[in-house]
Amino acid sequence: MLEIIQNNWMLLLIGQYPNGPLGGIVATLLLAIAGLALAFPVAVLLAVARISPFRWVSLPAAAIVHVVRGTPFLMVLFWSYFALPVLIGRPLSGFWTLVGALVLYESAYLAEVIRAGIQALPKGQEEAARSLGFGYFRTLALVILPQALYNSLPALIGQFVSLIKETSLGYVISVNEFTYAAAQLNSQLLVQPVEVFTILAITYFIICFTLTQSARWLEQRIARSRQGRPGRREAQPQTDILATEPMP
Repeated sequence: MLEIIQNNWMLLLIGQYPNGPLGGIVATLLLAIAGLALAFPVAVLLAVARISPFRWVSLPAAAIVHVVRGTPFLMVLFWSYFALPVLIGRPLSGFWTLVGALVLYESAYLAEVIRAGIQALPKGQEEAARSLGFGYFRTLALVILPQALYNSLPALIGQFVSLIKETSLGYVISVNEFTYAAAQLNSQLLVQPVEVFTILAITYFIICFTLTQSARWLEQRIARSRQGRPGRREAQPQTDILATEPMP
């Protein structure tokens, strides 16, 4: 396997770039980052809609989340491949088709992560903000969401790990990502499929394991910040309920 890596590491890392499209591990990470960055604002809107007191807002949002979460990602990918060009009236490259599918799929999962973060906050936070004259949207934007998003960071990293693994399905629509590069390498070597796909599996494991450990470290750091720093008062007056500890 070491010989395969030494002779073909550029193909596995960046695909055929600069003589062809960017691919390999770099393309996989770019797909995951783009998917997360574009899905995040959609997820925030869905999460806010899910907890809305207006049923005409919360029910459609809940329906979208449950339908998407109950659909295999491969089906979402096929739907995006055939439907997105029709909806926008122009052809899409495989890269952006996969990004669109990732955004649609991950926004539903991220919405549930953010919703759980919002609902995990003490009710006193919202009540205190209202008592100070904050409206619903101002309370949500300035008091609730910043804390909920901070507490949800480990889960968001976990979703990023899922995104990285889901990009491998781009292979079925010929997106030049890491799995596709490994398949190209396998078609060149012909007689070493076990070695090639073992390299693929080990690389995915290293990337995902590193990010998972980072999420655990961040979760522990957030837990310590909740417990308070040495010398901090055990209890705070009720009037200070909105005061939160500075984020590290």
